[in-house]
Amino acid sequence: MHVAESRTRSIILDILMRVTKDDEKSNVAIRDALDKNMDLSKQERAFIHEAAEGTIRRLIELDYIIGRFSTVPVEKMKPVIRNILRSAVYEIRYMDSVPDAAACDEAVKLTQLRGFYSLKGFVNGVLRAVVRGVADLPYPSEKNPMEYLSVRYSMPRWIVKLWADEFGLEKTEKMLDALLRKRPLTVRLPEDPDKRKETLESLAQQGVSAAPSAYLPYAYDLSDVRLLPALTAFRNGWIYPQDAGAMLVAEAAAPTPGDYVIDVCAAPGGKSLHIADKMRGYGMVEARDLTEDKIAKIRENIQRCDTINVRAVQKDATVFDEASEGKADIVICDVPCSGLGVIARKPDIKYRASLENIEELAQLQRDILVTASRYVKNGGTLIYSTCTVGHIENIDNVRYFLTRCKEFRADPLDPFLPKELARESLAEGYLSLLPGIDKTDGFFLARFKKEAAE
Repeated sequence: MHVAESRTRSIILDILMRVTKDDEKSNVAIRDALDKNMDLSKQERAFIHEAAEGTIRRLIELDYIIGRFSTVPVEKMKPVIRNILRSAVYEIRYMDSVPDAAACDEAVKLTQLRGFYSLKGFVNGVLRAVVRGVADLPYPSEKNPMEYLSVRYSMPRWIVKLWADEFGLEKTEKMLDALLRKRPLTVRLPEDPDKRKETLESLAQQGVSAAPSAYLPYAYDLSDVRLLPALTAFRNGWIYPQDAGAMLVAEAAAPTPGDYVIDVCAAPGGKSLHIADKMRGYGMVEARDLTEDKIAKIRENIQRCDTINVRAVQKDATVFDEASEGKADIVICDVPCSGLGVIARKPDIKYRASLENIEELAQLQRDILVTASRYVKNGGTLIYSTCTVGHIENIDNVRYFLTRCKEFRADPLDPFLPKELARESLAEGYLSLLPGIDKTDGFFLARFKKEAAE
């Protein structure tokens, strides 16, 4: 097993280097690594995924632990050594299936394999000290809540403060705790109950467990999935990976068969395909996005789902398309955002984000929203959504838009969303879903109606 163990640790290290040094997205780095090593056993694949993603989730906490037992500051370490220590400490702290001695020994072997012979004693010494002392290691005092929450939940301190100021400490801690927990693989099944039943039967035949997810009858959480593309239900387009929060966009849009819908930032196409499904193959959804690569992803999903009433078109959402002015019954404006609501699925997002970047995104979002609003016909509907939390990219943009575009009004969401989501904000036309508070990823959506001409 030693050869296999060394190989898995080496793959984990490569993933961590791609994420922390090469700025690769964690889900992409993990997927690529597993795709390149298809001969790995199911157990090895699961180990790599858990150790790599878990280490990335808890980088701040792991660096804090290492810093308390190392004579060399973490930021002064060679990147390879830093990541070897991080993953080994994650195994010691959070993977009960790995004996502490094995985590230490494999880290030392990996240090040698990567050519750092002179540092194997250092790595061994730090890890042995961690094993002896981590159980009694004090965290920052709760008297300093920003520092405590940042280390305890591995969240950059500025995000902790941003959320604490807006949501309060108690709600913020619930959000932080939820974002450290792995989210289930949620998929959207067909709207049609008969097709849904057939889909569930197909999944069961391939050994996949499907349990109802939150709020919607066609949202399901899957488990026991080794490779999603290997499932008949996926290949046939009967399931689409999508969080229940994102599914609410189509509910809020409330399309009717025959509508013309423009989705201005559509890739990879999930919301467009959902709306098309609701329209039972009638009407048309024009799924737009900026680049050829994004359009290719939309087309791939259109083809996989065998959807006849969606077309993919390459257009820049910030540039006004004169030919579309006043033509759409519904416009979907699911804008690029900081993604802080989906940290549980993409943990590296929290290390990439900055307040400056969020403020820049908010301006881009406003530009897209105002431009897209010009495509809505009189009496038509505009949906604005993000997969982030916090006022800057959400309610602030709603208020800006309503001030800027007087022909639109906030349209109550109560008639369109499940009663389980009832709250005061629905009457004001918006819904904010928070991780750890609601049963979804963090998500925001707002519905506007364009006043019919008198």
